[in-house]
Amino acid sequence: MIRILIAEDQAMVRQGLKMMIETDQELRVVGEASNGQEAIHLCERLQFDLVVMDIRMPQMDGLEATRIIRSRWPKLKVLILTTFNDDEYALTALQNGANGYMLKDAEPDLLIRAIRSCLTGGLSLEENVAAKVMPRLLHGKENEEQFEVDSSLTPRELDICRLVGLGKSNREIAEELSLSIGTVKNHISLILDKLELRDRTQLAIYAIRHHLV
Repeated sequence: MIRILIAEDQAMVRQGLKMMIETDQELRVVGEASNGQEAIHLCERLQFDLVVMDIRMPQMDGLEATRIIRSRWPKLKVLILTTFNDDEYALTALQNGANGYMLKDAEPDLLIRAIRSCLTGGLSLEENVAAKVMPRLLHGKENEEQFEVDSSLTPRELDICRLVGLGKSNREIAEELSLSIGTVKNHISLILDKLELRDRTQLAIYAIRHHLV
C-alpha cells in the first residue's frame, strides 16, 4: 500500500481528491491536513510515501511546507496540486524540492500517473505548466550567468543527468542505458554528492540549466 497525505485547506476538495486517488487500489489516503503546518506535524507522527500539496493555505503555504518536508524527510515525495498555472510558483516549488506540479483541473488518470511518476523518481509537470517553466529553466532568467557543467562528471553520469532532466524515472533510465535500477540509483547518489545537490529535482533543474537536455 502506498500511503498518501493530502494537504488542502478545503474539506470538500480533500474528499474529492481522496475518492479520485483511491480509484487506484494501491493508493491510500491515510492523512489529511488543512495547512502546511498541520502537514508537517502529521509527517512527524506518521509515515507517508507522498504528499499531495496545495499552495495557498492559511498559517503556512504549500511552498514553505514543501521546503521543510523535503529537507527533513528527503525520501518523502511532494506533488504540488494547485489552481495556479503560474511559472513563478512552479519554479519556487521545484527549487524547494517538489517532485511534480499539477493543476487541479487535470483529468483523474493524469493525477494518478503523476503520483506514480513521482514515487518512481520522475519529475511530473502538467503540460501547460511545463510550457511556461521549461523555457525559464532552459534559458535562465534575464542576464543570468551561464554555468559550465562540472568537469568531474563522467560521460555515463552526464547521460543520467540528461535523462533525469527529461523527467525519466529510474526504471526508464535503466532501460534506456541498459543498466540495472540499482546501478542507476547508485550513479544518481554519486552525482548528487559530486554536485552537492539535495535530491533529483535539483538535479533535473541542474541538467536543464546547464543545457544537458
